[in-house]
Amino acid sequence: MSLLDDLKDHAATTFRTNWSTREGRVVPAPSDLKLTNDAVILDGATVLYADLTASTKMVDTLGWQKAAEIYKTFLFCAGKIIRDRGGSITSYDGDRVMGVFIGDYQCSSAAKAGLMINWAVQEIINPALNKQYTDNTFKVSQIVGIDTSVVRAARTGVRGDNDIVWVGRAANYAAKLTEIKQDERTWITSAVYDRLSDEVKLGGQPQQNMWKKFTWSDHDKSTIYGSTWRWVVK
Repeated sequence: MSLLDDLKDHAATTFRTNWSTREGRVVPAPSDLKLTNDAVILDGATVLYADLTASTKMVDTLGWQKAAEIYKTFLFCAGKIIRDRGGSITSYDGDRVMGVFIGDYQCSSAAKAGLMINWAVQEIINPALNKQYTDNTFKVSQIVGIDTSVVRAARTGVRGDNDIVWVGRAANYAAKLTEIKQDERTWITSAVYDRLSDEVKLGGQPQQNMWKKFTWSDHDKSTIYGSTWRWVVK
C-alpha cells in the first residue's frame, strides 16, 4: 500500500468506525487503549498544565546549555510536585507538563500542586540559578492552569510511536489558562474553585481568600480565579 493509500484508508476507517467506550477508575496509559476508536471515560478529572513562560526569550538570550538546565529543573520540580499531590503525569510538551488528577479531592490536590510549583520556582529554581550564575539577570517564571470536567482518553499516533489525546473541556481550558500574562501564577476555573477545600481556599493569619476573582474576557467572559500565593514544599 502506498503512503497516499495508507493515509486515505486510515481517515476513512477512523471516521466511519463506531467508538468503543468504557468507564475508567484510573488514569490510563497508552497501553491500556487500542489504536482503533477506543476511549476511556473519566467521569470527572482535573487537568493541570504547568507552563514555563518566556521560553523563547530564554533560548535566544541564555544559550542552549543554560536554557536546557532551566527546562530540566522546572519540569523535574513540577513533575515531582504533581506526583506528590496524587496526580498522574500524562505528557511533557517542550516547556510544559500536563498532569491529571482523579478522586474525591482532585481539585484541591491540583490547586495545591499549582501553589507548590509557584513556591518551588521562586524559592528553589531561581536561587539555584543565581547561585551558579552570579551574573544572571533572567528570572524563571511559570503559569499553571487548572480545570475539571468529564474527560475522554483515546490513543493516537502510529504503531510503535503513539500517545494519548485527552478530549474534554478540562484539557483545553487548563492549557488556555496558561496564556494569561498577569501577576497571578496559578489560574483555576470556577468549576475548580467551587470544589476547593477551605485549606486550599483560605490562607494567612488572619485567614483570607488566596484566590482573586476575574472575568476571562478572552473566553466568553466566564469567571476564573487567579492566585499569587505559594504553598511551601516540605
